[in-house]
Amino acid sequence: MASTATATSTGPRYAPPDPTLPKPWKGLVDGKTGYLYFWNPVTNLTQYERPTSADSVPKPSFTPTSSSVQVQQSSEGCSGKENDQYGRDSEAVSNLEPVSSNNQNARTGPDHSHNTPNVTSSSVIGGSSASGHGSMAGGSRLSGDAYRRQHEITVTGDEVPLPFSSFESTGLPSEILREVHNAGFSAPTPIQAQSWPIALQGRDIVAIAKTGSGKTLGYLIPGFMHVKRRHNDPQMGPTVLVLSPTRELATQIQDEAHKFGSSSRISCTCLYGGAPKGPQLREVEKGVDIVVATPGRLNDILEMRKISLQQVSYLVLDEADRMLDMGFEPQIRKIVKEVPTRRQTLMYTATWPKEVRKIAADLLVNPVQVNIGKIDELVANKSITQNVEVLSSMVKHKRLEQILRSQEPGSKIIIFCSTKRMCDQLARNLSCFGAAAIHGDKSQADRDYVLSQFRSGRTPVLVATDVAARGLDVKDIRVVINYDFPTGVEDYVHRIGRTGRAGATGLAFTFFGDQDSKYASDLIKILEGANQRVPSELREMASRGGGMGRPRHWAPSSGGYDGGRGGHTDSGYGGRDGGSGGRGNSTFCSWHERSGGRGYGHESGDSYDKERSRSPERFDSASGLGRSPVLSFHEMMMKRDRSSTGDH
Repeated sequence: MASTATATSTGPRYAPPDPTLPKPWKGLVDGKTGYLYFWNPVTNLTQYERPTSADSVPKPSFTPTSSSVQVQQSSEGCSGKENDQYGRDSEAVSNLEPVSSNNQNARTGPDHSHNTPNVTSSSVIGGSSASGHGSMAGGSRLSGDAYRRQHEITVTGDEVPLPFSSFESTGLPSEILREVHNAGFSAPTPIQAQSWPIALQGRDIVAIAKTGSGKTLGYLIPGFMHVKRRHNDPQMGPTVLVLSPTRELATQIQDEAHKFGSSSRISCTCLYGGAPKGPQLREVEKGVDIVVATPGRLNDILEMRKISLQQVSYLVLDEADRMLDMGFEPQIRKIVKEVPTRRQTLMYTATWPKEVRKIAADLLVNPVQVNIGKIDELVANKSITQNVEVLSSMVKHKRLEQILRSQEPGSKIIIFCSTKRMCDQLARNLSCFGAAAIHGDKSQADRDYVLSQFRSGRTPVLVATDVAARGLDVKDIRVVINYDFPTGVEDYVHRIGRTGRAGATGLAFTFFGDQDSKYASDLIKILEGANQRVPSELREMASRGGGMGRPRHWAPSSGGYDGGRGGHTDSGYGGRDGGSGGRGNSTFCSWHERSGGRGYGHESGDSYDKERSRSPERFDSASGLGRSPVLSFHEMMMKRDRSSTGDH
């Protein structure tokens, strides 16, 4: 093999000697991307698949752009033993753990610099030039930079490779490419395009991108490649560990792993609470390559000594900000102590608060940071039409009913509440719309059933706490309704992000009251950043530095709560459906009846009326003291919630 090339420092070099390779095959590591591939100097053929002795005339999986691959041989590159800057030994390097220069590993001591051999012509990755990840057919560095500008990708780190803008330029195995094409994907999403080449180099990553951006495959597909390179015994424990904040997200990750990894014979299991441990333990005992887990359940199984994490060399923290919000940091740190320090760690998050930065600094070594869009400011999806309505709690339930009736029959709708009790109560009172509830106190079987009914459309309205605010990937959700405003605008952005996914448009309604006034200024920024209408009442609230004074009440044109005056008459909300405490007219459930649902039965209607009959209004009328302000459904439920603890 020639060793005369000295063009740049990013070309291929010899991989460490591998006595198991059949002669005359040689292992090469591309210095730009870190791929290991194999070259037969006799036939001048190259391939990614490991050759066997039967490969006398191997079939190439890609074709060099020049008649020969010219490599400058590194003295260390051919040594029998070496450590790279990420603390991996020669076995790791021979197993496709690529190297780069100029970094140090805090886990394993000082850096070992490498001479990086190069080619005189373009090195080859999947038929493209290694310097041309940014274009379909190779191209130049400018094309990769242009791709980053177009998709608002910013990167921070040493010698960050350019993104893959097409699946063909990734060099992924044919079975994985076949799966992504069968799934209907035409090109990688921006987070995938940029994080794949980095992850395939074996480097730590912090990836920051909004929900619905394709983060799951961003770490799963490099994880598949990592499993195939390691050749670990699955019965000795997983090679890849993915930590997730919720059961719903964990099971979705498992589904994606099965969908895209089964053809590569990569096994995956999911460990989560709320379900029996027995079946999960049996899956682990059979042997798995990938474990997706919630921190609480994984810690339980670790304490039982039923799983070993000593083979884990690829660790993922998905929705890291959400896990920290939920108080999982102690459990995460306990789990990480069971994982070898010589590992690749990837952290995927939608936001970048100081808590996430701290744990990233503790767990990752010299990571590359990938940002999609602006991370210094919270931005909502511009394809979602946001309607913020400043309402008193007295009329929230009434307005909710009108929104539900105004939607097309069968539209999938999520209603977010702050408490589990409110969630259950709303689902009962909206049963005529086909509503069902999901929250943390539900068993896993109940949650799975409700979600499957919601996905299929048999239960078109889902009432949920924030367990559904992240990770719930149902692509055809039409409307999100914030019945209660969340405890921050970050959660607001995640909630409404359940709609408008995968390029679709969406609709969001948010009820905002005096108790939410401290979020008014931040919410205005979100609305203005997405070019949405800002209600004058919201601006007034922000200008006061908080409360509205006397709350604005929603009042339809036919009379209302504010002394009979009309209110919001330009919105076309429609008239009152009966008296102030009434349930509404006979058309109340026409929305669900048109879509095949049953009419508003006496059970659910009576439950609401009974709830209203317990209000102080009943006693005031009887005593002849005149009509007192009516306690709304929402106010009564919140009053009841205050008597219990731990319900948030």
